[in-house]
Order: sequence, then C-alpha cells, then structure tokens
Amino acid sequence: MAVLQENHRRYDLYEELETALNRVDFFRIFHTLALRFGFGHFGVLQLGNENDACMLSARLVLHDLPSGLAEEYDKRYRFGDSIVYKALHASNISSVWRADDPVLVSGQNLPAQLGFELLLCVPVSAATTGARYAVLFLGYGGDPGQAAHYELCYSAASAFDYFHRATLANKAGMGLTPRETEILKWISHGKTASEIALIVSVSEHTVNSHTATILKKLDVVNRTQMVAKAIREQIIQ
Repeated sequence: MAVLQENHRRYDLYEELETALNRVDFFRIFHTLALRFGFGHFGVLQLGNENDACMLSARLVLHDLPSGLAEEYDKRYRFGDSIVYKALHASNISSVWRADDPVLVSGQNLPAQLGFELLLCVPVSAATTGARYAVLFLGYGGDPGQAAHYELCYSAASAFDYFHRATLANKAGMGLTPRETEILKWISHGKTASEIALIVSVSEHTVNSHTATILKKLDVVNRTQMVAKAIREQIIQ
C-alpha cells in the first residue's frame, strides 16, 4: 500500500489505520467508529451503476449488520427502489435519514425496512479507480449534530481510503481468466448460456464449462451466489 504523506490528516485514527492489515482490522475500525458516534452498526456499500438491478446483500463489501438481515431485506424489497440508494447516486454530499422522515414513503424507507431509526450515509470513492461507495452508519436516537457529523464523515472517508487500498484494490479476480470474467459479466446481465455463446463466439458447451469452473473458483453453488460474490469482491461492477 502506498505510503501517505504527513499532509494527509488522519487525526484520532492515525495509529489504527497505519497498522491495519486486513478485513478484520478494518471491521474493528468501522465498528468502533459507529459506536463512538452513537450508532449501533455500519456498512461499506459498493454503489455500482444506478440502473442495475441490485441486492443490498450483494453490494455490502464489509458490515456488522445482524446475521441474515440484508438477505431478509432482499427477499422483501428491491434496494434500487429506495430513496437512499437514488440519493447516493445523485449527490456526493453526506446525508442523514430518519425512519419517520415523510420523504421516505412506503416501499422506499430503507432505515425502517432494516429496523433502524437513523441512517447516516457518507459517499466515498476509490482514489485509484473512481469506483463509488458509501459508508453507512445505522442506529437509534437523534441526529448526531453538525460537529459530530463532520468528524464522523472525515473519519469514515479516511478509514475507507485505507480499507480500499489495503484490501479491495488487491483483489486478484479470484483466479478467473479473462474469458471466465467476460462470461461472468454476461451472466450478471441476465444472459443465458446460449445467448452468451453467440456473444463471445464459442459453443454453448464451452460456456457451461466455463460457468462450472467459475462456480468452483468462487466457491459458490449457483449463478445467483456467483454474481453476488463477484460484485462483492469487485471482480465485476
């Protein structure tokens, strides 16, 4: 990971970020940040393209939400329909959402659907690729206030910068070949094996063979899990 200059302020997180090596270390940093500012949970979310059909569970690259919560949400709602999701694509300004906010109409109220009263979203991006993410903080109680909001946003951006450079940017594609990655991309777009065969000019048998190899390399059992893991691990956008 590239060494930062002294000009890059990290304030209270300096020692933690300089010694963080893996996802466990960053899990602890984000979790501690959430608790320090009165939130119960955090999530680091990859935004992707606004018009893509997406599941919340597939977009979370790191989080401490209760086990199975994101998956249960995906069974009942479409993450792309939430106002929060749309707002994250429309602006780079941090935002605070309350479950009782009248703008969060039925079917689009992400905090309430997840069982929380308060959601703070901090838009961030990868310096090396420009890929857009957001750090989410969820909990109960009132708005943290201006000073705390500013501090949390800065700390979250600092933590994400280190997290991306130390872990997310170091993905090696899980060992997939360029052709396997191409086929995986088309599968994520909902194409069938016969359609992919025409697109990439190979036989349908070859596509199915590549698909079986991808499933094995990603250690998943079906196409849905395969696409979700590929997005989560940044193999595809």
